[in-house]
Amino acid sequence: RGGGAAPRLYPLTKSRAKPAVPIGGAYRLIDVPMSNCLNSGISKMYILTQFNSVSLNRHLARTYNFGNGIMYGGNGFVEVLAATQTPGLGGKEWFQGTADAVRQYSWLFEDIKNKDVKDIIILSGDHLYRMDYMAFVDRHREVNADITVGCLPMDDERASDFGLMKIDSTGRIIEFSEKPEGDALKAMQVDTTILGLTAAEAAASPYIASMGIYVFKKSALISFLNTDYPKDNDFGGEIIPKAAADGFHVQAYLFNGYWEDIGTIKSFFEANLGLAKNPPQFEFY
Repeated sequence: RGGGAAPRLYPLTKSRAKPAVPIGGAYRLIDVPMSNCLNSGISKMYILTQFNSVSLNRHLARTYNFGNGIMYGGNGFVEVLAATQTPGLGGKEWFQGTADAVRQYSWLFEDIKNKDVKDIIILSGDHLYRMDYMAFVDRHREVNADITVGCLPMDDERASDFGLMKIDSTGRIIEFSEKPEGDALKAMQVDTTILGLTAAEAAASPYIASMGIYVFKKSALISFLNTDYPKDNDFGGEIIPKAAADGFHVQAYLFNGYWEDIGTIKSFFEANLGLAKNPPQFEFY
């Protein structure tokens, strides 16, 4: 998805969407998830845009022109889906949230060119990290989850800045808490060795925080958006916690690498400085 109005990054977002903000000199934030997709063998991509999307659309058209798709066996594509007025309930409104943006275009999942697609990955366009999405999808399929949530190990210092999750002994998510503090924060501690951390790493990072990226079974996603939770407009705050509470299989998948949310001027500045370190925390090549 192409991001909202991003007031915390203003004035960098005065005339462009957050994912079109330059990073590391020659790149844009959107290039990070795009590169992750291409390097993971994922070649069918939709980008949902709403605010200040001209610069983003121009960049995508110039950078990711697949031509006739031969490079991906004839069926790869990158398509920009702008917020638009459509017939029907809510059709004259802008995207009301992450889930509503996907809902308004959910008919595309049943389009003929997507008939063989079994799972949908929902990504954010403003994070800095390198990840193999197919390992994410493989785990989702292995446990037969309806939803798999990408999550980060988190220490005491930063945990209260994130939405946290509790898991059972199989890594299934059983509870959510949005930016808890004090006793509520302590109550969200989990044994992160379940997700693959060593005992020492788990002791240092006893929480798991949502990365804001998800894998859905296509059939489950369509049902959640249009049948089960048609009035809910946000994935992380509404649909996913409700699905877990209603007995759907919501699984955690741990990502234990460098990850940064470029959501503020401070994080943008520090991430750019980090790229200049030797060795850098993140490399674009």
